[in-house]
Amino acid sequence: MNKFGKLYLCPTPIGNLGDMTFRTLETLKAVDLIAAEDTRNTLKLLNHFDIDVPMTSYYEHNKAQKGGVLMERLKNGANIALVSDAGMPAISDPGEDLVRLCIQEGVEVVPLPGPSAFTTALVASGMPTGRFSFEGFLTTNKRNRKNHLNEVKDDTRTLIFYEAPHKLIYTLEDMLEVLGDREIVLARELTKKFEEFYRTTISEAIDHYSSTPPKGEFVLIIKGADPERIEEERKATLPTPEEMLKELSGSMRGKELTNYVAEKLDLPKREVYDIYLKIKNDL
Repeated sequence: MNKFGKLYLCPTPIGNLGDMTFRTLETLKAVDLIAAEDTRNTLKLLNHFDIDVPMTSYYEHNKAQKGGVLMERLKNGANIALVSDAGMPAISDPGEDLVRLCIQEGVEVVPLPGPSAFTTALVASGMPTGRFSFEGFLTTNKRNRKNHLNEVKDDTRTLIFYEAPHKLIYTLEDMLEVLGDREIVLARELTKKFEEFYRTTISEAIDHYSSTPPKGEFVLIIKGADPERIEEERKATLPTPEEMLKELSGSMRGKELTNYVAEKLDLPKREVYDIYLKIKNDL
């Protein structure tokens, strides 16, 4: 039996320090090392709660090198807490790589429940919460950003994105172009004094933030695609029954042909069969 340490995923407040859980506090005080996305930010948090535990940095640009270092510590029996700047680590965060590495190496990963910006925004947005898709941050590259949006434009689930204030307008403009003018909720400064939920449309959000410079990190909650619109667009691309009957006449005949066409076009079998009879002489 190995004597590996454990990796604890410790969520930290997304704004209000009162959201720190007792279990997270106890864990941060008990571990041997805290791996932080930004040690300066985390130090303020630790000082506030009188936690005096060694820290090391673990972030996007050093994760390849530092991941191996942390793994060695874990294998030598050290317990390590992973924290992000705010909220749940390993969500849109390099922590996911360390979690994957731990699983590969047989190191136990212990997730602690706690604050998360996207769930906090979602439940207060008024959008459907039964099914949703968390898409994280969009890339800064315009082409790749549009490709990402095109991939989800027909998703009928509620869509959730993170966005920084300096990129917000560009993102909203691309969303308007690709997704259309949908309902959107822009949540910012969550759990803080100036918490705001701006419920509007994408076009109105562009107008608003063009004249009022956005501040703070944003969670964007967007209404999913309209199923009726998707079905109408799908039907618009389908061939007519006449076209499909003529195209497939060489490989099928009679009821086999009409039943196949009716199923593919979602039409009554009798309706397709009547069309078949009218054009039978030409087939």
